Amino acid sequence: MAVLNKLNTQHLPQALTLSSALGWPYRLEDWAFAHRLGEGLALQQDDRLVGTAMRWDYGDAFASVGMIIVAQASRGHGYGARLFDALLDSAGARSIFLNSTAEALELYRRRGFVPTGTLNQHQGVFLSAGEQSGVAESGDCRVGSASGSDLTEIIRLDEAALGMPRPELLMSIAEVGRFYVLSRGGSVTGYAACRAFGKGHVIGPVIAPDVDTARVLIDSILSQLPTGFVRVDTRADSGLSPWLESRGLPRVDTATPMIRGASPPASEGARVFALCSQSLG
Repeated sequence: MAVLNKLNTQHLPQALTLSSALGWPYRLEDWAFAHRLGEGLALQQDDRLVGTAMRWDYGDAFASVGMIIVAQASRGHGYGARLFDALLDSAGARSIFLNSTAEALELYRRRGFVPTGTLNQHQGVFLSAGEQSGVAESGDCRVGSASGSDLTEIIRLDEAALGMPRPELLMSIAEVGRFYVLSRGGSVTGYAACRAFGKGHVIGPVIAPDVDTARVLIDSILSQLPTGFVRVDTRADSGLSPWLESRGLPRVDTATPMIRGASPPASEGARVFALCSQSLG
């Protein structure tokens, strides 16, 4: 009989085996990054890990869930529902959001989750600036690598755009990756993050007041990366997808964003143009 336990660091090598079997590009470092920031469940048969599920809290009112996996050989026994229900119980009264695969959509619907759009997964070997038409910066804005003093402003802008606090996530990204900021009149109005992930690098989160600013930030990152594999997860209604494809990052998959509970009270200024990851949001 399968037993539910708390997911700990000793489980991560087996968790990597589970995600690799699905074709997910996680490295062991990616599992460790996510695990440090959240709480997880491990479904075990004897000493063998057959399922995982994780949750990340953003303040007292919101949480993201993801990395919900059941081994192929262990499916058909209700283990996915068992993991997910235990995960929901652990979240308490929080509003919960996730990005669903097509296969899991009905499971989430039955538990009160409502679709909120479409998420496009873009990835590939990006084109260098010389091979595409660049996006010019406007005269009153400056784009550059963030300094240590910018992190407080990045955290403030992120919370305003999402309507929920994520300081631990952003500080952890700063430890392993880089931030770029766009300032107008001396004030930070947008930021983008980049870190090693999967087959290369992931760009996200990207927070900006408009799509042109988001493009400038992403281009600033691409100009500093060695040519290689890049991933960006963006909502279909963000306006970024056609431009990302022109930069050599085709849409390779989609997911369905869903939420159960009240949506965060986001501001009318900066918007989310790319996620940190489909699990972390």
